[in-house]
Amino acid sequence: MRYRTLDPKLIVETAERLEGRIADRFPEAGLRGVAAELVSLSRDLAKAAKALEAPIWWLRGIIVAAVVAGALVFLFVGTILPLIHISQADDAVQSVQGIEATINMMILAVLGFLALIRTEERIKRKQVFRQLHGLRSLIHVIDMHQLTKDPAALSANFKPTLHSPARITNAADLARYLDYCSEMLSITGKIAALFAQSVNDDVVIDGVNDIENLSSNLSRKIWQKITLIEGHPAAEPVPASGPATQAAPLRPRAPKR
Repeated sequence: MRYRTLDPKLIVETAERLEGRIADRFPEAGLRGVAAELVSLSRDLAKAAKALEAPIWWLRGIIVAAVVAGALVFLFVGTILPLIHISQADDAVQSVQGIEATINMMILAVLGFLALIRTEERIKRKQVFRQLHGLRSLIHVIDMHQLTKDPAALSANFKPTLHSPARITNAADLARYLDYCSEMLSITGKIAALFAQSVNDDVVIDGVNDIENLSSNLSRKIWQKITLIEGHPAAEPVPASGPATQAAPLRPRAPKR
């Protein structure tokens, strides 16, 4: 069962390691702050998703009390309108009207009971979408940080303007920066999936799928940039010097006779 469910603890640890990697390579970048916010948000949402697994006991107590009260009301009505009056000619019309009213009350009671049962589902659904709203906002913040990381800045013909943002001119660093953004987007999708795991609701699952589709589409756009960087001449590795790349030694001359 370990690999059939998402472990919130492992997701948080993955976000923490990613923050440390970003801090080591880009200590002054704003992406480091976004990674720290992702760690904080992953902890909060992991706790919120875990809390949603527990039933709302006070609400279930109210539902049970409402059902018991409704049953007592029906018993009371049954003592006022006994079914034996149906055999009397004078009370036949009134008895039929009373039975019709009782049936209508029973139908309304069943509908009200079903509405009470779904109240817990609606409350949890509202809590989930409140949490997913903050996660969606963070996804767009991550996308804003990779927006200006353009592979065109690696070209020798690239000329920045007065209002151009700061660019990463090293191909390896630029590819690593974009890869970190893609990893952060993947983590957001896994955090959203925790709610679908905790709350078995079709509406919640659709909302989680929207978050995952958003993060996947933005990550796909990032990997298009990484592909362009890998194909750029500046990204080609320089061959290391070694015995295979050194010039062949000159053959010794034959001694003179």
